[in-house]
Amino acid sequence: MFDLEYFGAVILVLLIVLAVSTFRVLREYERGVIFMLGRFYKVKGPGLIIVIPVLQQMVRVDLRTVVMDVPTQDVISRDNVSVQVNAVIYFRVIDPERAIIQVENFLEATSQLSQTTLRSVLGQHELDEMLAEREQLNEHIQDILDKQTSAWGIKVANVELKHVDLNESMVRAIAKQAEAERERRAKVIHAIGEAEAAEKLAEAARVLAHEDKAIQLRYMQTLVEIAGDKSNTIVFPMPVDFLDMLGDQSPG
Repeated sequence: MFDLEYFGAVILVLLIVLAVSTFRVLREYERGVIFMLGRFYKVKGPGLIIVIPVLQQMVRVDLRTVVMDVPTQDVISRDNVSVQVNAVIYFRVIDPERAIIQVENFLEATSQLSQTTLRSVLGQHELDEMLAEREQLNEHIQDILDKQTSAWGIKVANVELKHVDLNESMVRAIAKQAEAERERRAKVIHAIGEAEAAEKLAEAARVLAHEDKAIQLRYMQTLVEIAGDKSNTIVFPMPVDFLDMLGDQSPG
């Protein structure tokens, strides 16, 4: 009697283990890649699925977007500047079959490919382009990664450069360059202003040269402006031509 109870308990445990290994539950974002005696059979899920013990094996695949940090990479730009760059990559599995069969570890493979691609692409650009054209560089790196990982059933959704770090000497050099550029722009703006002012003065001189009354009014305006000063003595040169014009206009 004792042996029958023990045997029955063993059978019950085996049935429970068999049921647990046969019935699997996959979440909405999961898929199961099923192999039959080592050969690919099909992709199942989500929900309740049946996996025949011994004959079938299942590999669980997560379809959610993976956010992967690319470790800091030492990059030498095209203008021979050494920088340290890191990035973040967003990708997800769109074909579970290829993600399991075509590559041993798609997460590690994507990480290594991202690092080499980052160094290769940024090494073709100058430092100014890395700092000012990040959006274009992000799109370029994304396109390259997406084409190469498509064979693994992976879709690269986005690539973002996070930091472009320079050594202190290069930071000081860039600061000096920016300061010199600001001074250059200020001088150009000042020169343009001087040229425009000279042009206006020349135009005003031409008007005054042809209008006698206009130059008289200008002298009078200058006298009014000088009279507003706090100085007790005002020396105002009177051109001979101006005296002649006043003499010509006096009653005969």
